Amino acid sequence: MQQLERLEEFKKSVQNKFNVYNSLFLNLPYRNIENVGMLIPLLMDQSEKGLKSGLNPKEILEGFFQNYVNIESEKDRIDFMFRIIQYVERQVVLYDSVEDAAFPKLHRHTSSLSLKDYFQIVEKNNTWDDIADKLATFSARIVLTAHPTQFYTPAILDIITNLRSLILEDRIDEIDVALQQLGLTSLINAKKPTPLDEAKNIIYTLRHVYYDAIGDLYAYIKSSINNVEFENHDIVKLGFWPGGDRDGNPFVTADITEDVMNELRVTLMKCYYNDLKVLQHKLTFKEVQAPLNKLRSNLYTSMFDTTKEVGYDEIIGPLNQIRALLKEKYHNLYLKDLDRFIDKVKIFKTHFATIDIRQDHSIHTKVVCEVLKKNGFVKEDLSELSEDKLVSILLNEDISLSPKDYDEDIVKDTIKNIGQLQTIQRRNGEEGCNRYIISNSEDIYSILFVYGLFRWCGWNDKNITFDIVPLFETMNGMENAEVTMQKLFNLKEYRGHLKNREDKQTIMLGFSDGTKDGGYLKANWSILKTKEVLSKVCGKNAISAIFFDGRGGPPARGGGKTHRFYAAQTDNVANNEIQLTIQGQTITSTYGTKEQFINNSEQLLTAGLSNTILKKEVTISEASRELIEELSERSFEKYDALKHHEKFMPYLEHMSTLKYYTKANIGSRPGKRGNKAKLELTDLRAISFVGSWSQLKQNVPGYFGIGTALKYLKDQGRFEEAVALYNDVPFFQALMMNSMMSLSKCYFELTSYMKENDEYGEFWNILHEEYQLSKKMLLELSGMEILMEKEAVSRESIKIRENIVLPLLVIQQYALQKIGENNDYRELYEKIVTRSLYGNINASRNSA
Repeated sequence: MQQLERLEEFKKSVQNKFNVYNSLFLNLPYRNIENVGMLIPLLMDQSEKGLKSGLNPKEILEGFFQNYVNIESEKDRIDFMFRIIQYVERQVVLYDSVEDAAFPKLHRHTSSLSLKDYFQIVEKNNTWDDIADKLATFSARIVLTAHPTQFYTPAILDIITNLRSLILEDRIDEIDVALQQLGLTSLINAKKPTPLDEAKNIIYTLRHVYYDAIGDLYAYIKSSINNVEFENHDIVKLGFWPGGDRDGNPFVTADITEDVMNELRVTLMKCYYNDLKVLQHKLTFKEVQAPLNKLRSNLYTSMFDTTKEVGYDEIIGPLNQIRALLKEKYHNLYLKDLDRFIDKVKIFKTHFATIDIRQDHSIHTKVVCEVLKKNGFVKEDLSELSEDKLVSILLNEDISLSPKDYDEDIVKDTIKNIGQLQTIQRRNGEEGCNRYIISNSEDIYSILFVYGLFRWCGWNDKNITFDIVPLFETMNGMENAEVTMQKLFNLKEYRGHLKNREDKQTIMLGFSDGTKDGGYLKANWSILKTKEVLSKVCGKNAISAIFFDGRGGPPARGGGKTHRFYAAQTDNVANNEIQLTIQGQTITSTYGTKEQFINNSEQLLTAGLSNTILKKEVTISEASRELIEELSERSFEKYDALKHHEKFMPYLEHMSTLKYYTKANIGSRPGKRGNKAKLELTDLRAISFVGSWSQLKQNVPGYFGIGTALKYLKDQGRFEEAVALYNDVPFFQALMMNSMMSLSKCYFELTSYMKENDEYGEFWNILHEEYQLSKKMLLELSGMEILMEKEAVSRESIKIRENIVLPLLVIQQYALQKIGENNDYRELYEKIVTRSLYGNINASRNSA
C-alpha cells in the first residue's frame, strides 16, 4: 500500500511536472538550433524502436537524418548531434531539479524509519538508559571525495538551487526564465579543474547545505533525548578528500593541501560571521556588546586574511561569556538561539571538515628507499635489509628530512607535505587534519613507512597526532590484513602510538578497486569477512576497531543502498562508528539538499544504532557462510576468466569510451596510473573502468558471475538453499538487490551490433549471455517478475533517466562506429564521444 502511494506521488510530483517543464524547455528558441528541441522526442522514439528491431546506431541515425530532418551534409549532421547533446544535458539538470524538489513529498511515503521513529520506540519501551551511552559516543563520518562521477559548475549548481525552489511553488513564468538561463549557461568546464577547483565546488555545498543541515540535525537529536547533559558534537562529522587525496594525482601538492585547508577555514568563518550578524540583531543588551563586537571583528578579519586565523578558544570563549550574561542578567532571552550557534561552533570548530591525506604505498616505498640510500642504509634497494633491520630503522633511527635534499618531485613533495601537517593542525585545529590513509596496503610496511616518515619529518620527539589508516583494497591485501595488524600490535612502539590515539585503530576496506579486482560478490563477501576478522584481532588486543568504508557510488564501485548495507552488518563487526566515502554523483543525489542530507544522515545513524535500539541480532549461520563462500568462489571464477580473456582490455580500449575519460575536463586526476605503453587492468582507475561499462550500458562489474554461480547451484538441485539464503540473510539479500539495480541499468540492445564484429563479437556474446543468465537467476531467486519490483520509485526514476539519455547514447555509439571507419571528421566524432560522457554520467546519479 505504501509503495503504491509513493509511486502515485512520484507520478504526480516528478513525472508529470517534468513532462510539463520539459515541454517548455524543448520549445525554447535558440540561435542556429530551431526545432531541435521538438525533434528530441522523435529521435528518442526512433532510437527505441530501431534498437528493438535490431538496427544499429548508425542505421538509426542515418535513417533519421534522411526521413525526418533532411540533413545531407556530414558536417551539418555533426552540428545537429552537438545540439542534441546540449539539450539532453540540460534535460538531465531539469530532471534532477524536479526530483530533488519532490523529495520531501516522496519521503512522507517511505517505509524507512527516521530518528523520530526510533526515539518513539525507545520512549514506548522506556529504554533510554540502554542507548544513552551509545548515543553519547556513536558517530557517522561522511567523507566527501572529488571523484568526478557527477559534475556541475557553480553557475549550474546555483540554477539547480533556484529551480528547486521555483518548482516547489509552481512558479511557471519564473521557471520559464530559469530554463532559458539554463539553456544559455555552459555546463562544461573550459579547462580541466584543478584540485582546488574541485575542493571549492564541494565547499560550496558545505557552506550552503551542510552547515545548517548538521546544525539542525544536532538540535533535533539534542532536544529529543531525555538527557540535558547530552553533548556528542561528533554524532555527524564531515570528512574531506579534495586537496588531500594525492593517490595517483600529481596535481595534489603540499601547496594545494594548504590552499584547501585555508579555503575550508575561511569559508567556515564566513558562516560563523553570518550567524553572528543575525544573533547581534537580537542580542541588543548593553553588557554583551563588547564581547560580541570583538568576536565579530575577529571573524571579519579572518574571512579575508588567511594569516589571521582565529583559534577555537577565541570563538567559544566570548560565546560562553555572552551565554553567562544572558543567564545572569537578561532572563535567558534568546538563549536557545545562542545555544544553537554555540553547538555549531562545537561541531565545526575551526576546520569545518577533516581533510584526510591519502597516498599509495608504492610512493612511500620510493620515498623511504631514497631516504635510506641518502643516509647510507642501503645502496640501491630496500630488499638489501632484513625485515627486522628495516623495522628497527623505521621505529628507532633518528633521521632529519628536508625536501631540498632530494631531486625527485614526488619525494620532495611527500616530505614537504608531512612536514607541514603540524602547521596545518595549529591553524585549523587537530581535527582539521589528523588521518593519513595508505592505498594498496598489503603488509606492515604500508603503515610503518608512514610512521617512520612522520618521525623523520619533525614528529620524532612528540606524539604523532595522526591516525595512520591502512586501506586494504585488493583481495591479497584483505587476505593478509589479520596478520598485518597483529604484527603491528606486537610492536611496542606502534602500540605506544595507538595509546596516544585512545587505543583506536581506523581501517579502510575495499573501496572501488575491490570490485575491479575480485568481482562483485567475492569483493563484498571478502570485505565483510575481513571486518569480522579484524574486529576480532583488535578486540583481542584491547583496541577499538573503526571501519572506514569506500562506498563508491554505484554497486559496481563498492556502493549501493547505504542503509541496507550497514543494517546487514553482522554482530561480529565492530560498530563503534560508521564512516564512509560519498563520491561525486552521490554528493548531489543523496546529500545534495538540506532535506536529503538530514534524511540520509539519519539513515546512517539508525543503521548503526538499530541493533542497540531494536535489540536485534544479525548473524550468519555456518551453513549460510559456507554457501556464500561457495557462490562467491564460483562467481569469482567466472569474473576472473573474463578479466584474463585476451579481448578484455582491447574491448575496453577500442569499443568503449575508456580513453575518452582522460580527454573530458571532468576531474583533476589522470585517468590511469603510471605511464606504461600497454594498458593493464591494474593501471585503470575504478571510475573510468566502471564508467566505461556504464556508458556501454553493460555494467559488468555490478553483477558478472552471479548468474553462473546461482545456475551452478540450480544444476545441482540445490537452488532452494540459495532462496533460503536470500530470504534469511540480510547481507546476501542486500548484495543481490544491488546487483538487480546494476542489471536494471543494462541495455544490451544499444551495442548488439558488436556481435557481428569479427574481433569482438564472441566477447560481446560472453557478456550478453552472463547478463541474461544473471537477470533470469536473480528474478527466480527473489521471486520477482521484474527487476527492482519492490523499489518502484527508484525503478521508475531510472527508467525516465535512461529514456532522457537514449538519444545521447545512440549518438555516442554512432560516433564510435564512425571513428572505427577512420572517417575524415574523426576529431569531431571524438569530441562528440567526449561530450556525451557528461550527460550519461550525470543521468546515472541515482545509483546509491
